[in-house]
Amino acid sequence: YSLMATLLLHAFWSILPSPNACCSFCCDLLSDVRFLSPSTVHSEDAGSTRLYFVNASLQRVTYSSSVGVSLPCPAGGTPSAILRWYLATGDDIYDVPHIRHVHANGTLQLYPFSPSAYNSYIHDNDYFCTAENQAGKIRSPNIRIKAVFREPYTVRVADQRSMRGNVAVFKCLIPAAVQEYVSVVSWERDTVSIVTGNRFSLTSFGALYISDVQKEDALSTYRCITKHKYSGETRQSNGARLSVMDPNESSPTILDSFQPREVYAGQSIELPCTAGGYPSPTVRWLKDGRPLPSDARWTRRLTGLTISDLRQEDSGSYACEVTNSFGSKEVSGQLHVIDPLRVTLSPKNLKTGISSTLFFTCSVEGSPEYTINWYRNTEPIIPDQHISIQGQHNDTLQITAAQKFHSGAYQCFASRKGHTAQDFSIILLEDGTPRIVSSFSERVVNPGEPFSLMCGAKGAPPPSITWTLDDEPVVRDSTYKTSQYTLSDGLTVSHVNVSSPLIRDGGVYRCAARNSAGSAEYQARINVRGPPRIRPMRDITAVAGRNTYITCRVIGYPYYSIKWLKDGMQLPDNHRQVVFENGTLRLTDVQKGADEGTYLCSVLIQPQVSINQTVHVTVKVPPLIQPFDIPSTSVGKLMYIACVVSSGDMPIRITWHKDGQLIVPGSASGVAIETKEFMSSLQISKVTLKHNGNYTCIASNAAATVSWERQLIVTVPPRFVVQPNNQDCIYGKAGVLNCSVEGYPPPKVMWKHAKGVGNPQQYHPVPLTGRIQIMSNGSLLIRHVLEDDRGYYLCQASNGVGSDISKSMILTVKIPAMITSHPNTTMARKGQTKELNCTARGEQPIIIRWERGDTVIDAERNPRYSITINKKGDEVISTLKLNPAERGDSVFFSCHAINSYGEGRGLIQLTVQEPPDPPELEVREVKDRSMNLRWIQRFDGNSIITSYDIEYKNKSGIPSVSITPDGPPIEVFLQPMTSQSIRVTWRAPKKELQNGVIRGYQIGYRENGPGSNGQYSIVEMKATGDSEVYTLDNLKKFAQYGVVVQAFNRAGTGPSSTEINATTLEDVPSEPPQNVRAISVTSDEAVITWAEPPRLTLHGVLKGYRVVFWSLFPDGEWGEMQNITTTREQVELRGLEKFTNYSVQVLAYTQAGDGVRSNVLYIQTREDLPGPPAGIKAVPSSPSSVVVSWLPPHKPNGVIRKYTIYCSSPGSGQPAPSEYEANPEMLFYRITHLTRGKQYQIWAAAVTTAGRGNISSKVTVEPAGKVPGKILSFGGTVTTPWMKEVRLPCSSVGEPAPTIKWTKRIDRSLLDLIIIDGQRQVLSNGTLVLRSVKAEDSGQYTCTATNTLGYDTIIVNLVVQVPPDQPRLTVSTTSTSSITLEWVPGDNGGSSIRGFVLQYSVDNTEEWRDVFISSTEHRFRLDNLRCGTWYKVKLAAKNSVGSGRISEIIEAKTHGREPVFNKDQPLLTHINSTHAGINLQGWTSGGCPITDLMLDFRPKGTWAWQSLKANSTTQLFLSELREATWYELKMKACNSAGCGNQSSQFATTDYDGSTIPPIKSARGEGEDVKKLFSIGSPVILITLGVALLFIIRKKRKEKRLKRLRGERNQRSNLAEMLISKNNRTIDTPVKGPPQGPRLHIDIPRVQLLIEDKEDISKYKFNETSQDFLGLTSVNPQNFCSGVSLHHQALIQNSGPLIDMSDIRPGTNPVSRKSIKSAHSSRNRYSSQWTLSRPSQSQSTASARTLTSDWRTMGSHGITATESDSYSASLSQDTDKGRNSMVSTESASSTYEELARAYEHAKLEEHLQHAKFTITECFISDSSSDQMTTGTNDPADSMTSLSTPSEPGICRFTASPPKPQDYDRGKNVAVPIPHRANKSKYTRFFYFVSQLLSRPVFSPVTNCSFIRQTSFLISQPIRKHDV
Repeated sequence: YSLMATLLLHAFWSILPSPNACCSFCCDLLSDVRFLSPSTVHSEDAGSTRLYFVNASLQRVTYSSSVGVSLPCPAGGTPSAILRWYLATGDDIYDVPHIRHVHANGTLQLYPFSPSAYNSYIHDNDYFCTAENQAGKIRSPNIRIKAVFREPYTVRVADQRSMRGNVAVFKCLIPAAVQEYVSVVSWERDTVSIVTGNRFSLTSFGALYISDVQKEDALSTYRCITKHKYSGETRQSNGARLSVMDPNESSPTILDSFQPREVYAGQSIELPCTAGGYPSPTVRWLKDGRPLPSDARWTRRLTGLTISDLRQEDSGSYACEVTNSFGSKEVSGQLHVIDPLRVTLSPKNLKTGISSTLFFTCSVEGSPEYTINWYRNTEPIIPDQHISIQGQHNDTLQITAAQKFHSGAYQCFASRKGHTAQDFSIILLEDGTPRIVSSFSERVVNPGEPFSLMCGAKGAPPPSITWTLDDEPVVRDSTYKTSQYTLSDGLTVSHVNVSSPLIRDGGVYRCAARNSAGSAEYQARINVRGPPRIRPMRDITAVAGRNTYITCRVIGYPYYSIKWLKDGMQLPDNHRQVVFENGTLRLTDVQKGADEGTYLCSVLIQPQVSINQTVHVTVKVPPLIQPFDIPSTSVGKLMYIACVVSSGDMPIRITWHKDGQLIVPGSASGVAIETKEFMSSLQISKVTLKHNGNYTCIASNAAATVSWERQLIVTVPPRFVVQPNNQDCIYGKAGVLNCSVEGYPPPKVMWKHAKGVGNPQQYHPVPLTGRIQIMSNGSLLIRHVLEDDRGYYLCQASNGVGSDISKSMILTVKIPAMITSHPNTTMARKGQTKELNCTARGEQPIIIRWERGDTVIDAERNPRYSITINKKGDEVISTLKLNPAERGDSVFFSCHAINSYGEGRGLIQLTVQEPPDPPELEVREVKDRSMNLRWIQRFDGNSIITSYDIEYKNKSGIPSVSITPDGPPIEVFLQPMTSQSIRVTWRAPKKELQNGVIRGYQIGYRENGPGSNGQYSIVEMKATGDSEVYTLDNLKKFAQYGVVVQAFNRAGTGPSSTEINATTLEDVPSEPPQNVRAISVTSDEAVITWAEPPRLTLHGVLKGYRVVFWSLFPDGEWGEMQNITTTREQVELRGLEKFTNYSVQVLAYTQAGDGVRSNVLYIQTREDLPGPPAGIKAVPSSPSSVVVSWLPPHKPNGVIRKYTIYCSSPGSGQPAPSEYEANPEMLFYRITHLTRGKQYQIWAAAVTTAGRGNISSKVTVEPAGKVPGKILSFGGTVTTPWMKEVRLPCSSVGEPAPTIKWTKRIDRSLLDLIIIDGQRQVLSNGTLVLRSVKAEDSGQYTCTATNTLGYDTIIVNLVVQVPPDQPRLTVSTTSTSSITLEWVPGDNGGSSIRGFVLQYSVDNTEEWRDVFISSTEHRFRLDNLRCGTWYKVKLAAKNSVGSGRISEIIEAKTHGREPVFNKDQPLLTHINSTHAGINLQGWTSGGCPITDLMLDFRPKGTWAWQSLKANSTTQLFLSELREATWYELKMKACNSAGCGNQSSQFATTDYDGSTIPPIKSARGEGEDVKKLFSIGSPVILITLGVALLFIIRKKRKEKRLKRLRGERNQRSNLAEMLISKNNRTIDTPVKGPPQGPRLHIDIPRVQLLIEDKEDISKYKFNETSQDFLGLTSVNPQNFCSGVSLHHQALIQNSGPLIDMSDIRPGTNPVSRKSIKSAHSSRNRYSSQWTLSRPSQSQSTASARTLTSDWRTMGSHGITATESDSYSASLSQDTDKGRNSMVSTESASSTYEELARAYEHAKLEEHLQHAKFTITECFISDSSSDQMTTGTNDPADSMTSLSTPSEPGICRFTASPPKPQDYDRGKNVAVPIPHRANKSKYTRFFYFVSQLLSRPVFSPVTNCSFIRQTSFLISQPIRKHDV
């Protein structure tokens, strides 16, 4: 109905002609319909602040004491909530060192602990976690946290009996103490795991069912395997037997049954019911006495009844009836299916006002039996005057007249039998004082014309609206219709409808909105046309000092005016009187004498006609109390307090209150009150503490009531109520140090502590943590006493009254007995003596008791045990000796330490090892020549069965007898090698104890630390000699391991050595710190916080943390990387750049080094005041204006919002400069309206949100009519990445307009005019635009602005950033699985290096893998590589421009080689007629694990091979062989490094064991020769053909070489030099170290792929070689020992970081062309040749290197272009090149190719005019490989050391030819650098002899250094050549 009424209302209002129109039907409808909202409270979102649960269902946590547990808080909030943990009792959680800790992120961590450190208060208690933020505070359900100890227990299986064909049931019997934590994981039958299926079934309870039992089932033993849920320990039961009987008629026998159960809905349950008997019984299931209905969820199985997806209707009584012809049995039980509790609290989130009434309903689904508890902000709700809890289950919460403090989080908890569910709601209560939000306006209506007034108000709770007309209530009748309704948004709307108004219905209408929080009013006049008149007005009583309103109640309209008069004078006549237009008079601050009297309201209705009405105002004066104070006093003194009323109308009543209660004078209160007419005094004859409080004097009269309140403080100095006394506390328990004081004000108690037991030296305040707190009475509570708490304590109290008091005491910490050291597990040999040690400490005396299992050991009654006690300091060592150890001693022993303060226990698992019991042997399937043996292993001797020895003999034979070793290995030593490996060394047992040949060893190792299961892991190795070494790999990092070693021979395993412990080395942390957060505190300070990495990932002792941070500038550049080291989990970064982005990473480090860095965290410092503008200019632009330009501040320190320009004229008398504002994008401003010829000072400042920054420097300018050319732009340095467009501004002013010219500086004195082309352009505003800038565009650019009156210039230094240069990469170390690389970065290209990209691939593949490395790293280790494998590696640097040129590709090989068979080992171990044993142990792995073993064998003389793949690495048997047959055998063993092969022949024996003779070939020797000839003939023919082709090709090359040599025979010829000086062929090996000159020549690949080749070994060097080198003899002591030529290589910008110049040393350069063809379009090759130039006494050769630096001729002179550079190194041996780790991927070629290349170079003329100057030399002693250098440049030093075998290197600079030299060679084609897309026929060669024919340096002692960009020619020079 409400909705319909609303719709009708809106429909009618929409069709009314005017807002004032209202039909009678509409008005009646409005008056009869009352709109109500469904609820008085509006459900809204409480805002962005919220709370939530992450895992509210978590209610139980059980963990192992040896592992510990970390428990995140299941609650949270947004924004981040404060997370706290509490005990269920409400006590705060406190940190206990090494026991319990609450992390900053709210995670509760309980550390592993020993049994002696157990504390039920900590380790077995209920906890809950709370989350609190602005929305409120919620708590999780109670979480039961329980620690489980490593308890000794055994599981067993009982023997069973069953009839054949029946069912047998085996159950695993688990002790009740651990049954909750131990479960059956599997069953074994004769050591073989049983798989469900066939006749075997495993139930969910861990029982084993065997159906259709057969006789052979009795031959097996059955064991169950259990696992501890929390410690992970596994146990194996004893072996049980099944007795199988023949069927015998009998009634049913129940074998397995079920008990009453309670299960949650949705789960599955299995009700076991199995019976035996004969005949086999039938099973029938009943539910509530009726047969089971058909339901797919119910499944009948052999094991019983299984019900899946349980429902509540499945609850009931279940019965299982088993019946056969001889009887029946029944099993019954009750099944209760319950639903999990689910709680819904409604409404969910509320936002309402104060004084509202709230209802909460807690709806619970699930089990009907539950209890409900209510909480507000985690505190239990207690009903009071506002809150009531109602309902049958207390499921309704009502809050009436809600107040502000009722805001918060409300939770409803429903609990049933340990299970709890909850839901919560957030309540926000606001001030709900009403406010008028919509109203009506003043209007004029005619009589009978209906009108409607609307007033809308909001408040909480929604207000009620009332109406008045001229202060009289509007009564609902036939004239007035009122209505009121509340909309869904809380708006209350009220209407007053007048259908036929009369004159009396006019006047002031007022709507008043009121609720419990307050009220609000609104009024306006409605005028009804008619004769005016004034309603009678009531007299008014006003209160002096307050405001009063008097309304003239005039009705009728129109009238001319309303006036007020008093005493004949028109008002207002003073400032306190105001007359409003509607006729209302306001009197402000009413005064009795001036404002009391009669007021006349006069209404002018016609000219000269008025109507009047009077009203009398009476003024009442309220009381005024004279202020007074109450001084502080002390006990026993007198007190007099007077309260005087200085003004007010009589009579005045005065009363006194204390703390809000009326004071009744008398002896009980000790107070007397004396009151007179206008004063009252309060007298206290003897002040006591009870007189403390607030005293209020209240005075009242007819006008008002006033009060004055002051506090009386009765001071009492502090005194002890309970004094501290010396006290004993027990370690680990709670202790209270009593100290109770009293006084007033309440004294403040402070506790201090001084360590030590002697005289206290210095007291320090006790830090108050969760563990230590001061109680309300002043006592000190220590929740968990530690040893460090002992010492002197001082209780000091003060309250500012009198002197402080203090009292000291001594706290003695009593240590309960605790076990500090004992072995967790140990082994003993049966029959030998075994000692078990247990160390205890604590308060003496300590009694140590030993128990075996649950039985106390009495050494006096059992002589096999002896117990000794030794005292060592404060420790007691007890030793239990077992003599001898027996099989039954394989149990848990426990030592108990007991003293007066507690007890500790240590568990020791003793395993007694002995030779295994003999198996039960059974002979089966005896054939004529073979038999099958079957056996059942009995007791294994508590050691793994490694092998079985089968001995057999003929009846006349005598078997040999052997025994196991009697002694353990000796001299066992452990050496940690890495963080994951330990090397074990030992020697064989003593000879007399070996009892035969030691076949091998078993090494047992286990981790001795928290979380370990104490079980040994066993590895076995073959014996190799007297001394043995074995490395244990893949161990945990920084973990302690115990190692034992056992030797074994043919008979079995001997005793183990004593366990030795070693700890793997520390490693770096593998995970970064957690929860890294950064907070910007100020503009130059930030706080970084984090949490410790998980302890398991530290891998060492945490030394501290390193915070790495660097700035990120707006241009993309990185600032200097800085780091701070700290031991705390927080650091303050100070002195940061303001308003700057920073990248932050945090790492933990150990002794081994830095760990993994955290993810990069970005933070920006806050804004601050900007710096001054970096520059400012002011130039005149006209007679009345100047233009100002400026540069942005160097340090903006924020976002520039604007610039302020100041202009001041000195001496003008202006008090302040003129200010102008400019947008931040504009860097210039024109100031106009200036005076010509007058000087002005101008300056500027930048403005950010933080305020105005510092001002710039001041410049002086004078407007002028004619202005010389001036530039507004600024010079300076401009940095840009290459290939971008750059704009260099040059804005100018001047009259006349200046012309702009740009030039670029070439050298110090030469400026080159900028040429306008497609790349360079000068815009109309003078801006120079450079497109696609390159490195050569860098330089100084000058802009000149010129007109007839002058000129101006600026210089811009352009820096073009390019990709970085290649790093110099080397290999540092290698291992079997890693390669460590080091590098030296090259030039950064003008931009800081961001990082390195390392690429690597396996040698014979092109699948490159990328690794990104930080810019701070110059060393990296590639891990997880394949063993024994060659890898190719290259590196490139990255900066803001991009990736730079890649380094030279280097090759490195991980350690290891292919497997090899040991020739000293026999290939076959034994052979019989049908089997052969292969000894796989003879393979040596070569350092890399063997992955594959493959065997091929066949009878000799046959073609088909039989293949076999071996999985074992010890021994393999070939079976089903033919008798008396020769076999061929091939074996191949492979690892990651390759494969090794081994072949052999063997013959099987005859059936009687006799051997057979070798096979004689039936074919003669002639057939072998014939076979050899048939194979060799094709080979010979192919060889001859190849030789013939080679000779033909050789002749062709000789002809071409002669033709080329004839063309230029007048010049020195390199080929002739080679021919004349070299008689050695290309195959002649180079022996000894390189001596004499060496020449390395690098030529682009395109020149090398020339098909013609010829052998030049027949040529020799001519005598002009000395001229060729351009050298003359000088003093041999003064020389530069070498010349090198290099320059920076072309940077590759496209494609991946791949250097395709990968031709290997010693290979033909053409052979791999096809492999790289896919990349030839963008990569380069280089190859290498070696030239021999022997000296007079030597024939060895050296090499020289030549690289090119080309300059091309342009139309405007010589212009530098990009150039090619190729590197080469001497290497003729592939392995040598690999092992040096310096492979340049070059290839050697033939001498004739080199000769022909130089012949072509001689044809080029353009280089003969080049000028060479020396730049620098590197001098070395020829007897040393260590070179000395004359430069401090580390890069150059590295270059010089790249060929340490050379005696020295000099560098030269080649200058371009002079112009006149160019004219001589202008017809010569100038070569250009080769590119892949150029024609392959392009040729460019080098003319070398002319370059070197001139003297290039004079004799020097130390070479000078000239730094120039150059190419360098290297050639080692002999001393006698200088």
